[in-house]
Amino acid sequence: MNETAWQGYLRSDGRKGIRNIILVVYTVECASHVAHAIGRDEDDVHVIGFPGCYDNQYAIRMILALGRHPNIGAVLAVGLGCEYTQPAKIAQTVRESGRPADAFFIQENGGTKASIDRGKQTIARLRAEMNSQTQMVPMGWSDLVVGSECGGSDGTSGLAGNPVVGAFFDLLVDRGGSAIFEEIVEMIGLRHILDARAASPQARTQLLAAYDKAEHYCREVRQYSVAPGNFAGGLTTIEEKSMGAFAKSGSRPIQGVIRVAERPPHNGLWLLDSVPDPHFMQFGYTNPNDTEGIMDLICAGSQIILFVTGRGSVIGSAVSPLIKVTGNSITYNRMRDDMDFNAGRILTGNITLPAAAEELAALVQAVAAGQQSKPEALGHREYFLMYKHQDTPALDAGCRA
Repeated sequence: MNETAWQGYLRSDGRKGIRNIILVVYTVECASHVAHAIGRDEDDVHVIGFPGCYDNQYAIRMILALGRHPNIGAVLAVGLGCEYTQPAKIAQTVRESGRPADAFFIQENGGTKASIDRGKQTIARLRAEMNSQTQMVPMGWSDLVVGSECGGSDGTSGLAGNPVVGAFFDLLVDRGGSAIFEEIVEMIGLRHILDARAASPQARTQLLAAYDKAEHYCREVRQYSVAPGNFAGGLTTIEEKSMGAFAKSGSRPIQGVIRVAERPPHNGLWLLDSVPDPHFMQFGYTNPNDTEGIMDLICAGSQIILFVTGRGSVIGSAVSPLIKVTGNSITYNRMRDDMDFNAGRILTGNITLPAAAEELAALVQAVAAGQQSKPEALGHREYFLMYKHQDTPALDAGCRA
């Protein structure tokens, strides 16, 4: 497969996007109706936002990372006027990244109808600026960051769905690209395996620290990432689920650990730690929300997300296309309109794991080149920026009142 295989959108930081999207960001739940109305019937507009009114560094870092994501070409930030998170500062940071951006408060703009009208006019202007400024350039595997999440797991997820993603991740890393997997709370029992997969002593220290924090969290809140649906699908223990979930990491050395809104420092395979730090755990955290994990992966710069689901799912994602993989052929046939890739053929002997990985790579390349994934074509743009707290050194902390 050729290294240069499709055209991408060049950003000022050198990264390349596979989509050229206008992002509308609301900075408090009170502004969400207006933001969604602005984005309605605008095919190239995605809407995301944080509902909280208080000062949340985690959410601000995510918003800034999304605003400067390689798939984003322009940003409009909309606030009510009372909240801590300031739309103008978000727009300023995005403009400094070389993208067109604007912002306003609903309270200062005359309310709902006037703000929707202004937003629509602003979107048209930003689109014209974005299209005139964005340069198309050759793009290949070494420019690609792919994230992976699993949810609605069943017995086939660890036998076929996650393994085919892992085999594809091996191909991606070998071709010079970057792969990110997360769900550290679904690795309970695998500490020794993480230890053996570390690419360096520094990576080993990071991996074991992330594991120990996740295990401590699970013990403290008395909650492990396993659900009744998992048991109904044939899983029996958290260790069994952990082994299946970990299979999506493939077999290449893990370069280290990144945290929420951090990009991989260089190409290779990375683990994303999204668990709150111990001194923040009193705020609460759960991990049953697949959309939250997907947005964490996108905030790390993933241009595409692979979502493995044995029992089936009907979610998509904002900003980056979601490709849904299932290891269950029954699920694939029953939900054919929603599922992109049937890895269940591995279990029936209709395709080998290496051949399936190559087939999945061809699908990823097609989506990177502009083909819509099934969630994209259906208009799914789910997102979730949850109330959570995690320290991240040296990241933007200046978008507050």
